[in-house]
Amino acid sequence: MIYLDANATTPVDPAVIDAMLPFLCEHYANPSAAYAGGRVVRRAIEKAREEVAALLGTQPDEIVFTSGGTESINAVHASVRSLWPEKPELVITGTEHAAVLESARRWQSQGGKVIQAPVKADGRVDLDALRTLVRPGITALLSIMWANNETGVLAPMHEIVGIAHAAGAWVHTDAVQAAGKVHLDVKTTPVDFLSLSGHKMHAPKGVGALYLSRRARFEPLLLGGGQENGRRSSTENVPGIIGLGKAAERARHHLDDGTKARLHAMRDRFEHLVHAAVPGMRLHGCREHRLHNTSSFCLPEIDATGMLILLDKAGIACSAGSACHTGALHPSHVLEAMGVSARDAACTLRVSFHRFNTKPEAETAARAVIEAAQKMRGMQGDTQMVVTH
Repeated sequence: MIYLDANATTPVDPAVIDAMLPFLCEHYANPSAAYAGGRVVRRAIEKAREEVAALLGTQPDEIVFTSGGTESINAVHASVRSLWPEKPELVITGTEHAAVLESARRWQSQGGKVIQAPVKADGRVDLDALRTLVRPGITALLSIMWANNETGVLAPMHEIVGIAHAAGAWVHTDAVQAAGKVHLDVKTTPVDFLSLSGHKMHAPKGVGALYLSRRARFEPLLLGGGQENGRRSSTENVPGIIGLGKAAERARHHLDDGTKARLHAMRDRFEHLVHAAVPGMRLHGCREHRLHNTSSFCLPEIDATGMLILLDKAGIACSAGSACHTGALHPSHVLEAMGVSARDAACTLRVSFHRFNTKPEAETAARAVIEAAQKMRGMQGDTQMVVTH
């Protein structure tokens, strides 16, 4: 299988597995224990915290380990709603992850108001519209993702922070797709809250982190034993945390070693081959501001459901949009918010590379997409296609 669905989840880095194994075997003590075994585990957790902090350009005491991006997002929304009830408004966009959209519905059900800022056709938030929607004394929080999971589009986060802070509002960013793929520095781009998830950056599933700026108060979502300095109770997922720490360390290294450029070239080669062979192939989202690993594209009049079946048989794993809900296809709210027609959305595939992919895999995948599209169009009686190799 050629796995090209990294935005859904990534393969665990072998170095991450090696780092985790001792904490699944000999170092099994509870990190809250006062004896030597517990202290060994506690030191390892704090080392992992330092690595995650370094990935974000912040200090270790501003990092809280969680079960993943979804918990982190829910925790921020619940905290801000509780601590600033006099500010009823939450601002999001229509291209957010389901965790933000569903949490926003709960915000509204609890008496708050949710404002949806429009995005342009390229998937980036309309900053002029955003300025009119953020209201001093009324807007509590802006919750806008840094990199979109379906299109890879990168948000103008620095400008978003400036608009929010000028109005006295807090900023949360869902950086699940951005962490480990682009340089993040919360001092240069001073978001107040940031969520990330291990399994999107070659760590295991079930572990994540939440950046909590010292500027902002925080009320914990989970209460109990007072772990994570009282900010997230529950005995720590030690192996997962160690894995996340190692993944953060590895990600920092790969941000500067040419991996980004290699993946960028691989993605562009894939797109070039498909575009040259499939008439009308169109990319979704901003070309200039998007993740180097992500390609979301429409093959007009070619049903994505059928394409996925043929590609699966050919040994290619990709998706037709967000895979976070179920294995079933569903209309993409992201593409809808960008003004893409339902017809074109139903003909859209997403390919997302990871750092273990190779150029030959990208070229093989492109040929498989071309051949599957040729077969689909042949079924429809359309032979206007040239297959290139």
